[in-house]
Amino acid sequence: MKDNLILTIDFGTQSVRVAIFNKKGDILAIEKKPYEPAYFSKKPGYAEQDPNYYLSILADCSKAIKTKHPELMENVQALTLTCFRDSPVVLDKDNNLLRPCILWLDERRAKASEKIPFLYRLIFSIIGMSDTIVLNRQRTMAHWIKENEPDIWSKTDKYMNISTWLTMKLVGEYIDSSANQAGHYPINFKKGEWYKSDKHLKGSMFGVPKKLLCKLVQPGETLGYVTKEASELTGLPEGLKMIAAGSDKSCETLGLGAMKDEYTAAVSYGTASTLDISISKYKESERFLPSYPAVHKGYYNMEIQVYRGYWMLNWFAKEFGEKESLEAAIQHRLTLELLNEEMLKIPPGSEGLVLQPYWGPGLSRPLSKGAIIGFSDTHTRIHLYRAIIEGIAYALRDGLEEFESRRLHHKIKEIRISGGGSQSDAICQITSDIFGLPVSRVQTYETSSLGAAIVGFIGINEYQNIDDATKEMVKVSKTFYPNMDNHQKYDYLFYKAYRKMYPKLKGIYKDVKNFNNKF
Repeated sequence: MKDNLILTIDFGTQSVRVAIFNKKGDILAIEKKPYEPAYFSKKPGYAEQDPNYYLSILADCSKAIKTKHPELMENVQALTLTCFRDSPVVLDKDNNLLRPCILWLDERRAKASEKIPFLYRLIFSIIGMSDTIVLNRQRTMAHWIKENEPDIWSKTDKYMNISTWLTMKLVGEYIDSSANQAGHYPINFKKGEWYKSDKHLKGSMFGVPKKLLCKLVQPGETLGYVTKEASELTGLPEGLKMIAAGSDKSCETLGLGAMKDEYTAAVSYGTASTLDISISKYKESERFLPSYPAVHKGYYNMEIQVYRGYWMLNWFAKEFGEKESLEAAIQHRLTLELLNEEMLKIPPGSEGLVLQPYWGPGLSRPLSKGAIIGFSDTHTRIHLYRAIIEGIAYALRDGLEEFESRRLHHKIKEIRISGGGSQSDAICQITSDIFGLPVSRVQTYETSSLGAAIVGFIGINEYQNIDDATKEMVKVSKTFYPNMDNHQKYDYLFYKAYRKMYPKLKGIYKDVKNFNNKF
C-alpha cells in the first residue's frame, strides 16, 4: 500500500515552489521557479505584479512536477497553499482584474483623508496611538485606490489578498483561510473572522466594506476542489481537495516545529525578517498590533517584524558589492556567500558600528528611520555588511525581550531559524551569540512548504493533532550554541547603544519626516 501524499504550493516574494511531501516530512519532489521580474514599478517605490503572472509560474511548476513524477501525483490526497501577505487584489462584479496586485513591498502611502469618527480619533489620541493609526491607514492600499483611482474603486466588487485570488482560480470559490489575512484588512484576529460592522473601532480604520470581503474558514478546513478549468491550466487533478493553510510566516513557524511551545521562538530571515512565538491564549503583540491566527485553530502567532529585513543584504550587494558580484560570477557562487565569508574577518560587534534596521517604519515606531552610529576610519564596507546582520538580530531580540517581560512573563529557551539567511552557518552563529540561546535549523529550508504540508496531513486525518504531526515531520538538522564571550560583547552594545538609539533619535526622525513632507 502506497503512502498518502500532500502537494504544497508556496508563493514567496521572489519565487514559487510546488512540492510533494510524505507524512515523514520528506520532500519527494519539488519544482521552483523565480519571478522575472519579481515586480514592476510604475513610479519609484512602487511594487506591483499581474496576478495572472503568478498563476502562469505556478502552472509551469505544477505541470513539470506532474510530468516528472506521475506516480507521486497519483497518491496526492490534497493540496495546500501558503503565500506572502498583505498584497491586495481588486475585482469587478464579473471577477475581472481591475488593476495589478500591489505587493507588500510597495512604499506608496495614502493620504488617508477619509474621516473616522471624532470619538475614535479622541480615543486614539488619549491612548497615545494617533501616529500608529495614521501610519496603519496610510499603508492600507484601499485608501490609496480610493484617493488615486476612484474610477477603479467605484467598480470594485471584491477586495482580497493575493492568496484569496489564487484560491479562487483553483477552486472557483471566493473563500480563503483566516490565517492568510495578516495585513491591512478589517479582521478580528482573535476570532479569525471579519469585524461584523464596518463601523467597528479597529476595523473601520481600513475603509474596506465587509460586503467586498471573502468567506473565511479556519486552517485545516476544506476550501473546495480543483475545478476543470484549473486542472487544464495547471495539470493538477480535477476534484483534488484544497485544505486551508495560512500565510508564509505562519506556515514557517509550524514547519520549524515551534507551534504549541511558548518557550521556542521561530526566526525567519527572509525578505521581511520576523520572530514569532505561538500562543494558545490571544494577546496583542503590542497595543493595537495584533497576534495573527496561526495555521492551527485556536493558536496565534505573536510577531516582531523587521519590515525590510534580509532585503537589506541584497540592497547592500547591489550598492556596495560589485567586487564580490564579479568574483561570484567567476566562481559560479552567490554574491552573499562571498560577503558572508568576508564578514567573518570582522570581529563581533563590528568594532563599535551599530545599525538600527528601520529601512521601513513599524507600527510601534511610526516615525523611525534607519540609523548607523559609531563610524570611524577603521570601518570598511564589510563592517557595514556585518552591522546590518547584527542590527536585524538586535531588532528581533529587542522585540523578544518586550514579549518576555510584558506578554509571556517567562524566558524563551530556544530559537528555530529559517529563511534565506538561515542557510549561512555564520549568520546562524551570530544569531545565537546575540540572543545567547541555542539556534537550530531543521531538515529543509523549505519550512513554509513543510508547515503547509503538516496542515494538509492533519486535514486528511493522517495525524490527529499538531504534536503528533510535528514529532514525525520536523527534524532538527543542526544546532548552534552561543559563544558566551561574544554574547557578552553583544550584550554591551545591545544595552549601551542599540536600545538607546530610538529614544534618542525619535525627535530627529520627526524632523526628517517633516523635511521630506515640506521639501
